Amino acid sequence: MQPIVVFLLDGLADRAHDSLGGRSGLEAAVTPNLDRLCASGSCGVLYAIGPGRAPSSEVAHWSMLGYRPNEFPGRAVFEALGRGQEVSSEHVFAYAALRPAERRDDGWWLTGRPDPERDAEEAQRLVETCDGIAVDGLTFSLAHVWRGEAVLRVSGGADERVTDSDAFFRDRHPLLRPQAVVPEAERTARAAEHWSREVMRRLERERFNVITLKWWGRPHDVPSFEERHGLRGTFVASSAFLRGLARAVGLEAREESETDDAAADLLGRIELARERLAAGDTFVFCHVKSADAAGHTKDPRRKQAMIETLDGALGDLPTDGAVVCLTGDHATPAYPDVIHSGDPVPFVVAGPGVRADRVAEFGESTCAEGIFGHLRGPDMMPVLLNAADRPLFLGSRPTPFDGADGYPALLDPL
Repeated sequence: MQPIVVFLLDGLADRAHDSLGGRSGLEAAVTPNLDRLCASGSCGVLYAIGPGRAPSSEVAHWSMLGYRPNEFPGRAVFEALGRGQEVSSEHVFAYAALRPAERRDDGWWLTGRPDPERDAEEAQRLVETCDGIAVDGLTFSLAHVWRGEAVLRVSGGADERVTDSDAFFRDRHPLLRPQAVVPEAERTARAAEHWSREVMRRLERERFNVITLKWWGRPHDVPSFEERHGLRGTFVASSAFLRGLARAVGLEAREESETDDAAADLLGRIELARERLAAGDTFVFCHVKSADAAGHTKDPRRKQAMIETLDGALGDLPTDGAVVCLTGDHATPAYPDVIHSGDPVPFVVAGPGVRADRVAEFGESTCAEGIFGHLRGPDMMPVLLNAADRPLFLGSRPTPFDGADGYPALLDPL
């Protein structure tokens, strides 16, 4: 049996761009190391949720790690865990963000956000001004994390099935009214609206005068990663919410920052993966943010250049002693102006015993011709376990933990 290492290049995939001759940033990039990895392994493309569905990173990761939509606790829970906060299923969580807003005829419109350095002290003070508001038996407690952003904890019997008040668009957008997704959440939705109005009253004369809410959720009791897949190991990431996701499933969360030197960051993660394998880990997951950040610039050539930079660090992957997977969680197109898209992400697996298919170039269209074909997120762990000679033999029942057979209960998007 072999250990498994996943290198996840966030936002890796793209769309075809006229400025790149009708190719994606991946297809236009010169990637000799990724091409060699494809030529030595098995390829396919992956949709974290399903074709055409544009997931957030936390939704995509949850699915790819083999967890079900009905087990998803919400990103706010990950944000809390990633910052060392205790969570409990007795509480509902949301992510709060201090924002400036202007009044228009059709409502309040959000117009920016605090500067993380210049406005840090003021933002924290204003958030603390709104801590502990009680509405209809529910108490809204805020724990500031940075630049006016906070984890909101609601106690008193709240329901997490409430819509966001932050529309999460790029430019100016309206402050939305919280609404119940199910009738049982009506009390919480009404209280969240009342809370929002009370916050605006307290901040009426301030530069930053509203606090938005998003990513509602509640912790769930789920099998650990070891219980579900028989693996234990390390999850490496710079983002707090991803480290929180790792902790939610019992993986050891390792914080490794990312700098302006994306190649050095990736080389450091490769070396760390080797160290963790030598220490006995059977699973190592390394997340890299830089390709996603390049896609968000909306400059196809910057995305192409970043992929070439990352490729330069991929010449010495630990394929001699582990099954290595390199893929992404979603597409972050450099055009048009969307956050993420539901396009396919290249997926390649190499290592001891992994057959080479006929794919010799890394890209969306080329990897689609590989032996794995088109995969969904819940397929990733069974595919990797099989490649590592660790498949669960179906028909037997060696574990009491639900989901160990690799069949998700639901394939609907979150």
